[in-house]
Amino acid sequence: MDIATLTHHAQTRMQQRGIPRDVLDQLLTFGSERHDHRGGTILIMDKAAWRRLRSACGERAGGRMDRARRAYAVVGRDGGVVTVGHRFKRLRNR
Repeated sequence: MDIATLTHHAQTRMQQRGIPRDVLDQLLTFGSERHDHRGGTILIMDKAAWRRLRSACGERAGGRMDRARRAYAVVGRDGGVVTVGHRFKRLRNR
């Protein structure tokens, strides 16, 4: 997925939740897509996405990119990032 535009809400949530732009960029580039059944897409770092990130960035991706494992982003129909956050529960396949 291309680097998307951020809504004002997403920018605010990134600041409030301590999610840096580079973590969001890695999530948008390597994250796995799930449909939210409202027309948007949820991007998460599952095992396959984490492997893609590690193979592209190397083993040193660890520390800072480890934050991306728990992060998620919701992308709207227009391709803009609607919100971002941290997952505390598992997303089940529907």
